[in-house]
Amino acid sequence: MSKIKITETVLRDSHQSLIATRMTIDEMVPILEKLDGIGYHSLEAWGGATFDSCLRFLDEDPWDRLRTIRKHVKNTKLQMLFRGQNILGYRHYSDDVVEYFVQKSIANGIDILRIFDALNDERNLKTAINATKKEGGHVQAAISYTTGDVYTLDYYTKYAKQLEEMGADSICIKDMAGLLLPYDAYDLVKAIKETVKVPIQLHTHYTAGVASMTAIKAIEAGVDVVDTAISPMAQGTSQMPTESLVATLAGTEYDTGIDLNKLNEITQYFVPLREKYLSSGLMDPKVMKVNVNALINQVPGGMLSNLVSQLKQAGKSDLLDIVLEEVPKVRADAGYPPLVTPSSQIVGTQAVLNVIGGERYKMVTKEFKGLVRGDYGKAPVEISPEFVKKIIGDEKVITCRPADLLSPELDKLRSEIPQYLEQEEDVLSYALFDQVALKFFENRKNKKYGIDANADSEKGIHTV
Repeated sequence: MSKIKITETVLRDSHQSLIATRMTIDEMVPILEKLDGIGYHSLEAWGGATFDSCLRFLDEDPWDRLRTIRKHVKNTKLQMLFRGQNILGYRHYSDDVVEYFVQKSIANGIDILRIFDALNDERNLKTAINATKKEGGHVQAAISYTTGDVYTLDYYTKYAKQLEEMGADSICIKDMAGLLLPYDAYDLVKAIKETVKVPIQLHTHYTAGVASMTAIKAIEAGVDVVDTAISPMAQGTSQMPTESLVATLAGTEYDTGIDLNKLNEITQYFVPLREKYLSSGLMDPKVMKVNVNALINQVPGGMLSNLVSQLKQAGKSDLLDIVLEEVPKVRADAGYPPLVTPSSQIVGTQAVLNVIGGERYKMVTKEFKGLVRGDYGKAPVEISPEFVKKIIGDEKVITCRPADLLSPELDKLRSEIPQYLEQEEDVLSYALFDQVALKFFENRKNKKYGIDANADSEKGIHTV
């Protein structure tokens, strides 16, 4: 057994889970050098919803954020979350966009790309994995963990082996909803360790209150790296507290080698920030509660806040419990996809429509039709032909890798915005979030000429 390594999530998933990804680069900079001095395996600092949130809500250039973090973090690897063919957006992008995004991510400072697909369809990881290898980055291929009849140890070990054969340098068990129970974690890690030779990392959430116990059993089974969050930004829908795990392992064969006193300086920095988020309403006390229902309805924290928000907007907040009962039924109809972006939003929105409409599938979203048609890849369980016909009629089902149907996009995208291009990376911001990026570019331009486009508008709180 060797010492356990720690990935700190406070710069990405921790605040994505607790405050809808609203931590600003100005709030990060003062603590970056101290974070760099802790001895973490890596800092998860980019990707996921950070890119969208920077452009949409924070008026920040996400590429500038990455370069700034890299400038202050000289010794610790920087890690990002990358949604395979979805990159950081909500649809599949052409291979040339995926390859260029990977190239620019690594050029601007990313060392490790955690690459996953919402359906565990390995075809959707191929381009991103190959591009990362070509650029000399570390490929951490992730398994989207969920539960259900199809999700056996055999299913997970086969997928892990596939990922290793595709070139994964390490494999992450990505438990986005906090569903992985301690003894199941032991069996899962043990089985994967016996199947592959690359290191295994555990990513889980505190949503159901079991994350710390799950981590301990995973460590006993041989996991190599565990994701944690510094305590003021831990628990609830975030990760387990870094300090608690470091203290628990101290003096054992799994000792992390991290100094608790040094870690305490990081803790103290984030305590007033947490208070600020609570008093501003950014951090809703609801997300800090243990929600054991997550083990029943399998709804991740981010998805839950979206459902609450959708029902609130429709004036139907009282229907939340019925919607949560509908989610597993919609998921079963759609071939049991793991509930992670974008499938979580697609299934959740359809469940809301089913309940509000008073009749199941009376109204069907474009995205749900796409999920059933195969736009996002192959569902883990075959969807019944009757259901497919009900949702998409006589439209043809996609059976190939969805991106094979996409033409190269990069040159066309570049030609659409020549007046806004201040850096090569801008074309990628536009590729992922066209209208949001254009608004950001316009504001950036106005600022140069001393025009404040936001002078009359208040910044609201939204959920990514």
